[in-house]
Amino acid sequence: MRNETIAAIEEHKVFAIVRGLSPDNVRPTMKVLVEGGIKLVEVTFDRKNGDSNTLAALDILATDFSEQLIFGAGTVTTVEQVQAVKNLGGQFIVSPDFNPEVIKKTRELEMVSLPGVMTPTEAVQADIAGADFIKLFPGGLLGPSYLGALSAPLSDLKFIAVGGVNADNIADFAKAGAIGFGIGSNLVNNTMVENKEFDKIYQNACLYKQAIESIRK
Repeated sequence: MRNETIAAIEEHKVFAIVRGLSPDNVRPTMKVLVEGGIKLVEVTFDRKNGDSNTLAALDILATDFSEQLIFGAGTVTTVEQVQAVKNLGGQFIVSPDFNPEVIKKTRELEMVSLPGVMTPTEAVQADIAGADFIKLFPGGLLGPSYLGALSAPLSDLKFIAVGGVNADNIADFAKAGAIGFGIGSNLVNNTMVENKEFDKIYQNACLYKQAIESIRK
């Protein structure tokens, strides 16, 4: 299963990052993401407001969308959260930082590890610790040129660009060495969800699906 998840990430490339969804809005949001061609979903933990909504969303994904989506959790900072995600059927763990204990637990539980890094030193250390992918964060602040400089000597590492990636710059990040992209509010934002503008989320999903198809050519 772990190898299948790695292959799916390399194939589908775009992660929809969802934050703070109430349980009532999880199903309609996921439905339009699937219809728009999204296959990877990251539900983030909320360090300010607790884990309950995140765990509820993961439970719904496991129950209703396990056939259509590869899903996992983001903003994972503790081994306890890693275990909770595994218990709910999550397949990957994304962190904002490089935490060797989180990576170790993720690998022990046969999930895919995507820790966040900013520097070459962190990237290499994360790789040595067992990371499957290296999340460059904040990708938008650092930009494609920074990723290009980082990935040139570390071309064996699999970089995921997260933060500030949009349909206009996704090709630049790809040319710089990113093999995947985490898209948050540019794809799904809470204003759209709260206003039930699921057609806009669907249109955004289609836009990113098209962007990925264009960089394959």
